[in-house]
Amino acid sequence: MPNISLKPDDLNALAAQFEQEPLKQHLFLNSVPKSGSHLLRNIIRMFVPVDQQYDQDFIQYGNLKEHLAAFDGPPAKLSWGHLFHSDISAITTSVARKILLVRDPHTWVLAKARFLLSDGFSGQLDMLRKAPISGGDLISMVIFGIPGSNPSLKDTYTHNAVAWLGTDIHLVRYEELLAHVKDLESEAAEAYFSALFGAAGLHQPEDWRERVRLGADPANSGTARQNLSGDFSKLPKELSAIQKEMVAYAAPGLRKILGYE
Repeated sequence: MPNISLKPDDLNALAAQFEQEPLKQHLFLNSVPKSGSHLLRNIIRMFVPVDQQYDQDFIQYGNLKEHLAAFDGPPAKLSWGHLFHSDISAITTSVARKILLVRDPHTWVLAKARFLLSDGFSGQLDMLRKAPISGGDLISMVIFGIPGSNPSLKDTYTHNAVAWLGTDIHLVRYEELLAHVKDLESEAAEAYFSALFGAAGLHQPEDWRERVRLGADPANSGTARQNLSGDFSKLPKELSAIQKEMVAYAAPGLRKILGYE
């Protein structure tokens, strides 16, 4: 797995300032990598006692056996990760409430490309930052993958997202989460977060808006777009028409099953 350098946040101290109700059942926040994982995680952290947060690592298929303690209890624990669906994954997480975060594949491609170019990423694909390749080349590598080095868009979404649909998960779309974070005073946002907290098994206190604002602050996410450093000038602001067609060719039906069409 790649190495990711992130600055520590102070959310534990901020969360401790609020009255917390103990988590009664394990809660696992699963997500497609580069789908706003830290945004969802940091919001939920503001509603869970710090001593019930399992923060050893982002749990993935490759390290799941090292983090079985996240699903042992009591006490119940909050944990998070990018976990493939599999027999072991389903069995291990069966004791937990599960929330699954996804992102529109069109913007995911660009988010993944930016991440590969960022200074905080190190691993097998380091050379992409200095390689004489165009933004179009990199986007194609993200969509179709690099054999032995980088999974394709289809493989990523198949195992991290689509295979979990139809199971006992609560689906969250990054774009909807972000829109409601930006409009917290609205009735729609209150209904949205009420449903989210209910799916997570969390109480919605009167000060929920203040907690969401603190958790959603980009300053507390080392992987937020504005906090990534690097040269991203070769990447477009959005995919071109042909690149969107390439996404549809690479993963037909994906945007529809996730609710983006």
